[in-house]
Amino acid sequence: MSVKLNDSFTRGFVKESELEYIAPQAEAALSLLKSKKGPGSDFVGWVDLPVSYDRDEYARVKDAALRIRSMCSVFIVIGIGGSYLGARAAIEFVKSNNYNALAKNTPKIYFAGNTISPSALAELLEICRDEDVCVNVISKSGTTTEPAVAFRIFRGFLEEKYGIEGAKKRIFVTTDRARGTLKAFADRAGYETFVVPDDIGGRYSVLTSVGLLPIAVAGIDIDAMMSGAATSRDAFLREGSDNDCLRYASLRNILYRKGKTTEILVGYEPSLALFAEWWKQLYGESEGKDGKGIYPSSVMFSTDLHSLGQYIQDGLRNIFETVLDIKTPAATVTVPHDPDNIDGLNFLSGRTLGDINRTAMMGTLIAHADGGVPNIVIEANDTSAGSFGELVYFFELACAVSGYMLGVNPFDQPGVEAYKKNMFALLGKPGYEELRDTLQKRL
Repeated sequence: MSVKLNDSFTRGFVKESELEYIAPQAEAALSLLKSKKGPGSDFVGWVDLPVSYDRDEYARVKDAALRIRSMCSVFIVIGIGGSYLGARAAIEFVKSNNYNALAKNTPKIYFAGNTISPSALAELLEICRDEDVCVNVISKSGTTTEPAVAFRIFRGFLEEKYGIEGAKKRIFVTTDRARGTLKAFADRAGYETFVVPDDIGGRYSVLTSVGLLPIAVAGIDIDAMMSGAATSRDAFLREGSDNDCLRYASLRNILYRKGKTTEILVGYEPSLALFAEWWKQLYGESEGKDGKGIYPSSVMFSTDLHSLGQYIQDGLRNIFETVLDIKTPAATVTVPHDPDNIDGLNFLSGRTLGDINRTAMMGTLIAHADGGVPNIVIEANDTSAGSFGELVYFFELACAVSGYMLGVNPFDQPGVEAYKKNMFALLGKPGYEELRDTLQKRL
């Protein structure tokens, strides 16, 4: 088991008696989740996914990934929110945030449909112009504006470049199993399709075909990733005071009740930045409702110690940090000796950057705790596929338990629709005429 919780830097803020008091609430929330009788119980398929996933579909994902790797130099993944964040987080976590620059024998992977920026899409089209391209569009319905627009444009690009029949072999669709606009269109067009499970919401879907196809195209061992998630499931899907997942959910709720309303996820490797983005969607969309919820934010140290570090050290004391501690870095770089010691750093000669980075983390933990900021440390062995799977399941389970403890449904997102209705009305979508008139008067 790689993932562990270290609460050494919360002990000045949370008493053990408080953890004992809240433990029954955490265990009740876990029991409610396992019973599938709580709010949003139609969307808890991810709980058993690491051991009950569709083996046939999983084999098709592997096969498609091999074909994609053999026939394209650029792979475009079209999706927004949970339809792309998990896959991108995995690729950068396991491979590198510089994956595309380092990719030699595998296609470069770019993500589209997560913005409506014209310049961003135009640049991607320019990148693709002289390359062999495949596309994976990911959407439950096929009508979400950002990915639907991007898919329409890239579909036209592929059909112009390869012809309709040629494009058909290069378009892969991940959507609803049996219904929806995109599923119907994909069947008519003859595209290969993969399933967005009915019982798993987007932000919990990284270990389904939604995430696994792009991850496998990147050459990542998805068997190891699923095994890591299964290991976390075995370790944390149980009651008991030694369950670090329940302890994390409990610490978050205790700190929230004490006025710590912002949680900052901290990484010490640039490759963790997209993992933090995935984590922010998971917790923000799951807990931020009914006027409640911890606001999820993130920083990458030591970079952000030179920007946001001042605020964290001395600003408003409504924050706590959750630190991702990767025990073994992916590379070893040693500081050389300088005979002239021009920069005064010969005291570091012969030490590895990993050691120095870790020392920076320890110094920061002490400084921030002394400054009134509790720090929860989540440890993982390395940035392997297995560790990614373990962390994903750990945070998903803790999020669901924490949401129930907070008294919200952690599996819906009613607030997401508000901007969509306004945008559709202002764009002139049929059926929104009355709202359009109202909004235009306000503008």
